[in-house]
Amino acid sequence: MNVGAFVCSCGGSCELDLEGVREGVRDVEVVASSRLLCQDGLDAVGALVDEYDLDQLVVTAADEGCKRRVRALAEEKGLHPEATAFVDHRERTDWVHSPAEATDKTARLINATTAGLQEEASSRYVSQTAGDRVAVVGDAETAAALADTADVTLVADGREFAGVSGLEDVDLERGRVVGVGGEFGAFTLTLEAHVTEDCISCMECVEQGPDGAVTARPVDIAPDAPGGEWLDCCPTDAIDTDGVRRELEVDQVVYPGASKATRGGRIGFYTGPVDAGTIASVEHHLGGVEKPKFLDLDMDVCAAGESSQEGCTACTDACPHDAVDRPAVDEVEFDEVACMNCGACTSSCPTGAVQLREPSNRRIAREVEALLDAEESGSGWLFDRGQQGIETPVVAFVCSEHAADALREYGRQSAVGDELSYAPVLPVRVNCTDTVGEAHVMHALAAGADGVAVVGCGSSCLHSGPDPKAALVERLNRATTDLGLGERVTFLAPEAGEPHEFVEELDTFVDDLEATSVPPGEHESTGVVRDEKPNPEYNNHDWALESVRAVLDHVAPERDVIRGLENFGRMEVSEACNLTPTCSTLCPTDAIRRTDDGNLQFDHEDCVNCGLCEEGCPETAITMHDGLDLTLLPENRDGERWSTVYEGEMLECVRCGKPFTSQGSANKVMEDVGHLVDGIAPDSDHSIFEYCAECRATLMFEQGGQ
Repeated sequence: MNVGAFVCSCGGSCELDLEGVREGVRDVEVVASSRLLCQDGLDAVGALVDEYDLDQLVVTAADEGCKRRVRALAEEKGLHPEATAFVDHRERTDWVHSPAEATDKTARLINATTAGLQEEASSRYVSQTAGDRVAVVGDAETAAALADTADVTLVADGREFAGVSGLEDVDLERGRVVGVGGEFGAFTLTLEAHVTEDCISCMECVEQGPDGAVTARPVDIAPDAPGGEWLDCCPTDAIDTDGVRRELEVDQVVYPGASKATRGGRIGFYTGPVDAGTIASVEHHLGGVEKPKFLDLDMDVCAAGESSQEGCTACTDACPHDAVDRPAVDEVEFDEVACMNCGACTSSCPTGAVQLREPSNRRIAREVEALLDAEESGSGWLFDRGQQGIETPVVAFVCSEHAADALREYGRQSAVGDELSYAPVLPVRVNCTDTVGEAHVMHALAAGADGVAVVGCGSSCLHSGPDPKAALVERLNRATTDLGLGERVTFLAPEAGEPHEFVEELDTFVDDLEATSVPPGEHESTGVVRDEKPNPEYNNHDWALESVRAVLDHVAPERDVIRGLENFGRMEVSEACNLTPTCSTLCPTDAIRRTDDGNLQFDHEDCVNCGLCEEGCPETAITMHDGLDLTLLPENRDGERWSTVYEGEMLECVRCGKPFTSQGSANKVMEDVGHLVDGIAPDSDHSIFEYCAECRATLMFEQGGQ
C-alpha cells in the first residue's frame, strides 16, 4: 500500500504548524501540506498521486464538502472508492488545543490512521430474508403510514378504532398482546381476546354491554367487564369470559407501549415513541436485510460450557441487542443479522471465540502504539522545532456515535468565540464504549500512555445505558493501583450542549496524572501468550496478560495478586476433592490436569476464569477467585506453568500395579455402591474396586469360569 498524507490549514482557520506536522508523520511515501488543500491544492495532490503511484490517501479534512472533493479526485485518479481516510484536525484538535499541541496531535493522528489502514478488514456480509408482514400494536397512525409498502396488521390491544380513517388497507385484529417471541422475519405475537372468531360483528354486545366494556371495532370485551345477562346476547355464542388465545406470525413488530425487550433494541422489534426514523427502518427491512459481517467467530475455543455444564456467560450477559442466545445450557449461538456492532460480546469474551472484525483488536493496538510513538526530547514531545507538544499522553477510546458528535460540537463552539479548550487526549475511534475491555486499557498503559479515558455516551448511549463503563473503570483502577501505577483510568460522557463539566473532569483527570514509568513507543504487541495456543491472537485474556507483563518490566507491584482483572482465575481446592477427572475434562483451555501420582495441577497462565470447573465439580471442592497471581506465572517459577493445587494419592491395581484412579475416588465409589457388589468375586483377597478396569474384567471372567 502506497500512502500519501496531506495536511491543510483550512484557509488559515487552523493555527497548527504545517511543517511541524509534516516532520512528525512517518511510514508514508509522501507528506505534503497546503493552506487550502481541497481547492487550490487539489491539482498538486493529483500530481503526487501520479508521481508516487499512491493507492491510499490520508487527508486532514473535517468539512463534508472538502471530503467530497478529495474523494472525487481519488475517483478521477482511479483509486478504490474507499481509498481516502480523513483526520479531524479542526473540531477535535486545533480548535480546542494550543497550536503546539494541535501540531503534535495531528501528526500522531495521521500516523495512527496509517497504521490502522494496514490492518483494515476486508468486507464481508451476512443476510436474512423476511417478508413484508408488519404488526403494529395499538397505533392506527403508524399502521396507516406503513400500509402502502407493507402488509400491515393493526393489533387493537384493547383500543377502540371505530371511526378512525386511513385503515382501509390494514387488517384489524382483536385482542391484547400477552407475549412476543421469535426474531426478525419470524416474530410470534400471542393475543388474548374475550370474543372468539365466531363473532359476526352484529353489535349486540356493544349495544347491550356496560359503557366502556366493549369495543366496536374490532369487537372485543375488556377482561374486567362486569357480568350480567348481557353476556347471553351473542347469536353465535362468541363471547368467552375466560379469554381465548391465538398467535399472529409477522416479520416485524411495532409496539410503542411495550417495555424494551433489550437494552439496545433488536432488529425488527420497535418500542417506544414512533417517529419518521422508525417508519424508515421498518420499510428498509421489508423483504430482508443484507449488512456487513461484524463478527469473527471461532467457537472451538468458546468456554460457554461442556457436557450440560454451564460455563462462561459473558457474551450473553453483555449483548444489549438479543443477538446472542443459549439454545442449551452448554451452547452459544450468535445471530449476526441481529448484531448491532457495539462490541459488548467481544470485549467480554476472554478466549477470542468472538471478535470484532472492524476495528479489530489488532487494528486498535496498532493505532494506540502509533499515537504513543513520537519523537522525544528533554523539553517534551517535539518535532525537532523547539516547540512543546503533548506532555501528558492520554489515550481516549471515543464512541463513534453521540460522544464523537459532542466533541465535534465543542470545537465548533470554540471556533465561534466560546474559547473552549481541553487537554489534548489522543483519540481512538471505537464503535461503542462497549468495545473497550480490560485488555484494551492495559495495552494502552503498556504502550506508554499516562492514562486512559473511555469517552462514551452516558445517558444517551444507544446500547448499554448510562455510564456503561463505570464498573470497568473501578476494576481497572484497582488493577493499576496493585501494579504500582496508581489510578489511571476514567469514564467521561460529553454532552453537546454542556461542555464545561466534561472539560473540567477531563482536565482534572489529566492534571492529576503523574508521568508513567512505562516508556512510550517501545512496546509492540503480538496479542499472544504462546504460539502453540489455539486461541486467536488478540483474545482478551492473552492480550491483557501480554500487556501486564510489559508493564511489569517498569513497575514495582504493590501486591502479588493483581485484583480487578476478571479474565484471570485462581483455583482453590478443598479436601473434598476425590480427583475425579471432571474438572480437567471440562476445562476449555486445558488449564487443569491430573498427574500420574495423584496430584491436581493448575495452569494459571491459561485459565480464563470461565467457572466450568467450579460448576461441574461433583464434590463441590473447587472455588475460583478473580485476579492475576503474579507468583503463579511461569516467569516467576523458573519457567514452570503448572502448580499443584491438591495433593492426592493414586490407587494402584493389586494385580498389574498400574495407577488407575485416585484413592479418594475409589473410596467414594466403594462407599456408594460397594454393598451392591459384595461377594461378586468371592475367591479374591481384594475388593473388585482395587483392580483396574482390564484386570477387573479378567478377574470376573476367571471367577465366572470356576
